[in-house]
Amino acid sequence: MSNQNNKSGQSVFATYFAGASLLIALITGVVIFKFIMGVPENFEGAGLKPEEILEKGHPKNILGIIYRGGFIVPILIAVNVTVILVSLERFITLAAASGKGNASNFIAKLRTLLANNDLDGAMKACDVQKGSLAAVVKSGLNRYKSVKGNDRLTRDEKKAAIEKEIEEATGLELPMLSRNLVIVTTMASIGTLVGLIGTVLGMIRAFAALANAGSPDTAALATGISEALINTAFGIIGSTLAIVSYNYFSNRIDGMTHAMDEAGYSIVSNFQANHE
Repeated sequence: MSNQNNKSGQSVFATYFAGASLLIALITGVVIFKFIMGVPENFEGAGLKPEEILEKGHPKNILGIIYRGGFIVPILIAVNVTVILVSLERFITLAAASGKGNASNFIAKLRTLLANNDLDGAMKACDVQKGSLAAVVKSGLNRYKSVKGNDRLTRDEKKAAIEKEIEEATGLELPMLSRNLVIVTTMASIGTLVGLIGTVLGMIRAFAALANAGSPDTAALATGISEALINTAFGIIGSTLAIVSYNYFSNRIDGMTHAMDEAGYSIVSNFQANHE
């Protein structure tokens, strides 16, 4: 019951964290856009009124150029910040879920203890290892001990009870491991798309300004295009970070899932060997 309460608490935290991270990321994007990129010092203001500098002044540095990307820029900053925040949360969560020590060494020790019929020693090893793998193994061992001396159940029924317990314990752990990764995949998908939207809007503004000028102005056109492409760059960076993050965490989760399956198989195999 305490383990279930703990998982429930982690689930609530992860849910609140997901919403909070999106809000924090958006606020961060707006603050960076307005108060770091959008300051007059980033633009040339010769001959312009103070209120015209941000709109008409030529950018003096990269921050000014990025600011020219328009209202899409804070959204793209929010995408990047969200990926970073969720990645940090997943890294911390999976580090705790991995437990102490190496999973392969833990499984090898578990097999040795089971071979010696030392169920209590195996459960103590789970208390030392901790983490999701240990939680699954301990659940299976508890059911192993409870059905071992139950004469009302057949051998197959005992085996099925142990397998069911391991499956349920694994099913309880896996959602916690993969939670919030959907946010990362979403950021990977929309990062580039939002960047392209910003680029298209910037290109429209650039060509519209060129048309209104009445004569070809290649310098103005080049400046407008470079400013528009900033959005694409930001979007690609966000998508790249998200894809790398997702693949890394997916690989870690796959490894932990494989370890749970291997440990569960060892428990069931030991029961079959000792109860033929």
